[in-house]
Amino acid sequence: MKLLSLAITILVVFCFAIDGYDCKVVQFIFGDSLSDVGNNRYLSRSLAQANLPWYGIDFGNGLPNGRFCNGRTVADIIGDKTGLPRPPAFLDPSLTEDMILENGVNFASGGGGILNETGGLFIQRLCLYRQIELFKGAHKLITSRIGKEEAQKFFEGARYVVALGSNDFINNYLMPVYQDSWTYNDQTFLDYLMETLRAQLKILHSLGARQLMVFGLGPMGCIPLQRVLSSSGACQQKANKLALSFNKASSKLLDDLSSSLPNASYKFGDAYDVVNDVISNPSKYGFENSDSPCCSFGRIRPALTCVPASTLCKDRSKYVFWDEYHPSDAANELIANEIIKKLGFQRVDQSDAPSPAPSMALSAYKE
Repeated sequence: MKLLSLAITILVVFCFAIDGYDCKVVQFIFGDSLSDVGNNRYLSRSLAQANLPWYGIDFGNGLPNGRFCNGRTVADIIGDKTGLPRPPAFLDPSLTEDMILENGVNFASGGGGILNETGGLFIQRLCLYRQIELFKGAHKLITSRIGKEEAQKFFEGARYVVALGSNDFINNYLMPVYQDSWTYNDQTFLDYLMETLRAQLKILHSLGARQLMVFGLGPMGCIPLQRVLSSSGACQQKANKLALSFNKASSKLLDDLSSSLPNASYKFGDAYDVVNDVISNPSKYGFENSDSPCCSFGRIRPALTCVPASTLCKDRSKYVFWDEYHPSDAANELIANEIIKKLGFQRVDQSDAPSPAPSMALSAYKE
């Protein structure tokens, strides 16, 4: 599951009058466990799950909801603060065309990556190519519903934001059990990723993506899982260097596509520096712990996932990481704020205030 790569998010803005849907603003979210809101719950064989307590303890009724976090994802927070509805999981059986038009849809899947082979140990997950295939299906549904002309306006008027990639390293290239780890070296693997991502973004362009933003990776070598697997407990610098290389190559890729694809405006959003500073200087941002998970089995590490038998930290708002892979709600809010600031996101509906951070009642804590 990807850390700090922000889970893939597509923000789609449209304004047309059809069946009562006038000037709607919705999100189409593509990504991994950082933005999955329940798709993996419907993948019965997937080992990448967030279906047990204490996932979701600070969200809504406090029950697991498919998010790999104690609270909100970065996509949730960006949407809330910019006045966008929270889209349902695409695999939710109750999803309808009206819901897509009203709320958008979320394709994100824990364990997924840019490459088809990434995350294979999780058995079932939706890679980016598969998510794009599902998006094509939604594209056809909407076209059938509102007509080709309105659908073209809808998709070409959209703003797309894409963020992914850390699983391709953490749950592929950096694990010897995967063929890619001994087939490629650092540079050839990065070239392979960029070639694949280029093809995927061109498909999105063919489906109407004209304004697109790609978010880079954070210091994935500093997630608790990577630290605990090192002999010193320090960040794994090779993983961090790969993240920086990925960010540099992605930025160049977007510049190339912007200049070569018709009417394309593709931008790169980088949150590496602020996340790295939070991890290096947690107290500066109000945190007390940035090297271990809030939800764990105590000294038994790595715990890999959060389960009912896990022990929670005393104050979840003081931990940067929720589990071995994923940031806490508090860290996600900081990351979201940085992205909003860097990319200049504006609130699309000034009538409603953003949703507040979760209230962490003392009775909800399990020590």
